[in-house]
Amino acid sequence: MGELSQLFNPATIALIGASETEGSLGASTLRNLLQSPNRKIFPVNPKRKTIFGVPCYSKIADVPERVDLAVIAIPAVMVPQLVEDCGKAGVRGVIILSAGFLETGVEGKELLAQIEASRKRYGMRILGPNCLGFIRPNAGLRASFLGSDPEPGKIAFITQSAAFGKTLLDWWIGAHIGFSIFVSLGAAMDVDFGDMIDYLGNDPHTRSIVIYMEDTLGDVKKFISAARGFARNKPIILLRPTQLVEDARIGCSHTSMLAGSDEAFDAVLKRVGVVRVKETQDLFNVASVLYSKYHPKGPNLAIISNAGGMGILAANRLIRSGGRLVRFSSETLNALDAVMPSHWQRGNPVDVYRDADVDRFIRAMQICMDDPETDGILVIYTPQAAARSGQLAEAILCLAGQAHKIIITAWLGGNEVRDGRDLLIKNNLPAYETAEDAVRTYVYMWNYERNLQLQYETPSELRLDEAPPKNHLKAIVRKICSEGGFILSEEDSRKFLKNYGIPTLNAFTAADADKAVAFANEIGYPVVLKIASPDIIFRPDVGGVVTGINSDEELRSEYDRLMNRLRQLSPKARVTGVTVQRMIEIIDYEIILGAKKDKDFGTVILFGMGGIGVQIFRDFAVGLPPLNQTLARRLMEETEVYRMLQGYRGKPPADLRQLEQILVSFSNLIVDFPEIEEMDINPIAISNGRACALDARIVLDRSCPVPTTPYPHLVITPYPTRFVMPWRMPDGTEVLLRPIRPEDEPLQHEMLTSLSEESLRARFFQTIKSISHEMHIRMCNIDYDREMAIVAELKAETGRKLIGMVRLIIEPDGKKGEYAVIVHDDYQGRGLVYKLMDLVIGIAQEKGLEEFYGYVHPGNKRMLKACAKLGMSSERTVDGLIRVRLNLR
Repeated sequence: MGELSQLFNPATIALIGASETEGSLGASTLRNLLQSPNRKIFPVNPKRKTIFGVPCYSKIADVPERVDLAVIAIPAVMVPQLVEDCGKAGVRGVIILSAGFLETGVEGKELLAQIEASRKRYGMRILGPNCLGFIRPNAGLRASFLGSDPEPGKIAFITQSAAFGKTLLDWWIGAHIGFSIFVSLGAAMDVDFGDMIDYLGNDPHTRSIVIYMEDTLGDVKKFISAARGFARNKPIILLRPTQLVEDARIGCSHTSMLAGSDEAFDAVLKRVGVVRVKETQDLFNVASVLYSKYHPKGPNLAIISNAGGMGILAANRLIRSGGRLVRFSSETLNALDAVMPSHWQRGNPVDVYRDADVDRFIRAMQICMDDPETDGILVIYTPQAAARSGQLAEAILCLAGQAHKIIITAWLGGNEVRDGRDLLIKNNLPAYETAEDAVRTYVYMWNYERNLQLQYETPSELRLDEAPPKNHLKAIVRKICSEGGFILSEEDSRKFLKNYGIPTLNAFTAADADKAVAFANEIGYPVVLKIASPDIIFRPDVGGVVTGINSDEELRSEYDRLMNRLRQLSPKARVTGVTVQRMIEIIDYEIILGAKKDKDFGTVILFGMGGIGVQIFRDFAVGLPPLNQTLARRLMEETEVYRMLQGYRGKPPADLRQLEQILVSFSNLIVDFPEIEEMDINPIAISNGRACALDARIVLDRSCPVPTTPYPHLVITPYPTRFVMPWRMPDGTEVLLRPIRPEDEPLQHEMLTSLSEESLRARFFQTIKSISHEMHIRMCNIDYDREMAIVAELKAETGRKLIGMVRLIIEPDGKKGEYAVIVHDDYQGRGLVYKLMDLVIGIAQEKGLEEFYGYVHPGNKRMLKACAKLGMSSERTVDGLIRVRLNLR
């Protein structure tokens, strides 16, 4: 992040296109820059000697000092040459305020291509073009033409849109919301959302990030990796308008028609812990509370109000938003009886009535909080004579200081309640002007906490000894692609299901009626007939399915009718015969399981209510592979059919453990086959609790891609089990070498805090007095695509502990990787450093790196000796360290 540090914290700034013309970009931007303390500002304009009394330079090369940041505010056609000039002058960061690029078509794209070539040539970082620049209130720096001057605060605001972004900023300034930084990305040709999240992860002034996004989020994998790291400790709140699409999406499967890009985007955000809000007001409401001390551990809310109607409105909003009303225990209701008037309604919401004084409010809150089902409390106050606004606020703050569950409030009214609301907000207790805002925020908080739990779920790739046989399935795929096909036959599709342990019924494809009768007798009546054709996507649409056939005569008759219908309704369809399948006579539930490749977010998995009404009911949820059983259960829980599966109207419940395993097996199939473009298993029939796939359809990627990386179709890489290996030290001590996991944070903390100062200096080149929670999170929660960390785990009498760690960080261009290694003092000198480095060199080679390098303190003789043994060359750097490197090509 050093490059971005120079862009956002520059000591020297040049403004190219500086001007004194009132209202121009050059004049407005220069006025803002000149107000920045402790920074040198250099106007650049070949037509002026001075601007606003400051010396002006003809070109960037004339500036007498090296420039950290160049701000460009000139017409688009001149920008490429000036970016090239900046690169030659050694400028590290550029902001392009100018418009006239992507929005102008072919000519604008050509200008961007020229700028990109210069950026790569000189290694610059570029913000924009067509952006508003950035504002850092805490540093007094406004590298922008905006007249806005936001207050310092703890919220970072990143916007893609210039117009609406400015509107949001002005709105929040009026509400006295403080910011750590405001950044406008514009076209985001270089610096994108992922870069900004990574950068802000190390910013002590930022406690949460608010994002307004209109279209693309940039590098998807970079965004996911950065967001996962940041959101584990600090919240990210995102507003993005729902993408408008046609009702009938084109595709060869139900999944393709149901799961659009917006559903895939939601699945990505849930998996990485980002909260997506639906309304503009929610951006502020949520950002201001998600970093509060307590988050709800569940959706169950107790509502206490002195206006019954407001309580009911809040309850309705809660249910519509996905929360739940607490069902009070009999003990709670009896305790409330002693506090409430005799005529109270004995339920939730708790109407304390308009005559409630402060004591009744507080006692009701205490009782509700003690109910074991309560996850949070909402207090709704309307101005009444019995309880004064300020007095009640003070009492609630007193209770909140001792509470172990979250309290939020809605203070309804104007001037009469302002003192209480302001007091609550000042003391960091959420207070809203409407009950609906409070309820929506509570549900967002619960979803944030729930999504955080997914951060610890990193499913492993299957070991070779666990993986199903798949090479013959790969051969089927290659054969179909070589013949110009892209849809697997039903028979071939069933082979995939069977190989991955997904239950199916015996079925046979018959080319004529005689063979169909023979197969039916082998299977046993009753049977189902289904037309077999690669050209017919949904067989019921052409009458291509016949059920309940009980005899040879009936089968022959239905076979003829089936073929006649097909000739009439779909005469051009290629027909390979009919599928004969045993019929399940009683089906309690039908579900669908599917997958599709999204153009932006890779392959996604769909689970929902199946059968012929799948596109009518549209009850489904979308998740990201790979799945484990926890993630599979979570995916099911997000649908309405999940409630039915637990038993409905006398029907037995489904075996949910079996369904979890089917989802995990399906996920493994999808992970193993990037060649699959779309896939449906519909329906999966559940009879007497057990599930069985009745129909499957697999559609291949017509481009027949040859994978160049292990998982090109996934945006979340599985935990790399292939790097797990046992190893013995020379003295016989057994150690497990494995990639780091998010849940290793406490083990890593124990290791690093028990190291000597000498070992810490050798690793970090400085004495570290305390290792922050943020540091641990970023070190344990990694993207296995762009970095790797291997830990050495030892089983001790007190449990597991880490005794060593090596980390490889790949540079953005994917050509070089920097390593860092550390071994606990008690285990140094036993060959562990050599083993860890040799292992990570192998990983660097697997990832196609050209160079493997690191920095070593000159006094670290053991490390230098190990590097020499590994064949690494070394040279001294200007800051006194030793740079060691190994050429991998």
